[in-house]
Amino acid sequence: MVRDTVRGDHGAIPGHFPGQPVVPAVVILERVQSALAAWNGEARIVHIEHAKFMHVLRPDQAFTITLAREDDAHLRFECTDDDGTRVAAGKCIVQGLAL
Repeated sequence: MVRDTVRGDHGAIPGHFPGQPVVPAVVILERVQSALAAWNGEARIVHIEHAKFMHVLRPDQAFTITLAREDDAHLRFECTDDDGTRVAAGKCIVQGLAL
């Protein structure tokens, strides 16, 4: 598990959406990739089989990324806020998962 926060001054926040800022899905996925790299050094996402974004994540709102290995090539991820609300979840194909 990795705790993370996307700061309000992140370059993707302005304009997404004016007056109601939301962390873009692509930024959440970048953070999932960073969590994977921290967990398993050389591993990287090569394909996202599916991803669902269930709840808005606001700038400066803390969230937790949980990774679960299915096999040598598949990984599930889940992002939850501090209340336990699922923000995002999905499954991806990865390369370089250490045994």
